[in-house]
Amino acid sequence: MSLDISVIVPAKDEEESIPEFCQWISRVMQTHGFSYEVIFIDDGSEDNTWAEIQNASKINSAIKGFRFNRNFGKSAALQTGFRAAQGDVVITMDADLQDSPDEIPELYRMIREDGYHLVSGWKKKRHDPISKTLPSKFFNALTRKISGIKLHDFNCGLKAYQSTVVKNIAVYGEMHRYIPVIAKWGGFKKITEKVVEHRERKYGHSKFGLGRMRGVLDLLSISFMGKFGKKPMHFFGSLGTLSFFFGFIFTASVFWNKIDSLFISKVPMKRDIADQPLFFLALVALIIGVQLFVTGFLAEMIATQSHSKRDYLVIDKVGFDKKAEVVLNA
Repeated sequence: MSLDISVIVPAKDEEESIPEFCQWISRVMQTHGFSYEVIFIDDGSEDNTWAEIQNASKINSAIKGFRFNRNFGKSAALQTGFRAAQGDVVITMDADLQDSPDEIPELYRMIREDGYHLVSGWKKKRHDPISKTLPSKFFNALTRKISGIKLHDFNCGLKAYQSTVVKNIAVYGEMHRYIPVIAKWGGFKKITEKVVEHRERKYGHSKFGLGRMRGVLDLLSISFMGKFGKKPMHFFGSLGTLSFFFGFIFTASVFWNKIDSLFISKVPMKRDIADQPLFFLALVALIIGVQLFVTGFLAEMIATQSHSKRDYLVIDKVGFDKKAEVVLNA
């Protein structure tokens, strides 16, 4: 049976916040009469996070969870939750109590009534150290420029989706930072943002910092795959054809000068063909052109025949039946 809302909550060493988070979100859902589930993903916690999730599930059957055997990262946690979610609207939020469950009713309304595919939270007023805010500002500006999506906070953990979106996108590596970009390239273009409350961290410490600077490589990867993932020959073939064309022109020019010196003008060339740098540049351009074309051809064959699949090792779960396990591993 379909639910109104699935809330997906990645958690890494958040034992102190789990009980308060569960009480808060249950109160919000009951107040507004939503049918719901809360799916925790314990991403290799080294404290008692999993025990707290199990205890919460005993108190409230709507609270469920998966436990990874080690830390796979936020993208892996979200992808696992996306595959198991049964709600018409899927909402992601962090377990550290910096995201407010009170935002859920309005996010739900924007998806169901306004018809948005994705609503991203915007932490307009942040309570984070400069080690988080400075890299975020840089990458948000860069991502807006490259993707054309006018969001202020791409990496905000509080987001709402139509269920169709999360069932048709794949999140891996560190791609969770750019889910709006992945959704856009997947054809889900009705994307907007909502100013949300950003609360000061009550327990624990931040798991992120300047390491997110590596995210620029993920952004370039997403942009390339979005444009050429299904048609790599358009990229490699075009560059290969261009390189081969210039190589051919240069080679023809060198040989024409040789023919002209021998049979037409009969003016001896100052240097032989093999002594001219242009000749070697022409050969390099021809070889690169052929290599790029062959690369595009092979990539085209792989793109049309392969289907990526990635499973993460779940060593325990709570609140799910066998049917849910089938959905997760499909």
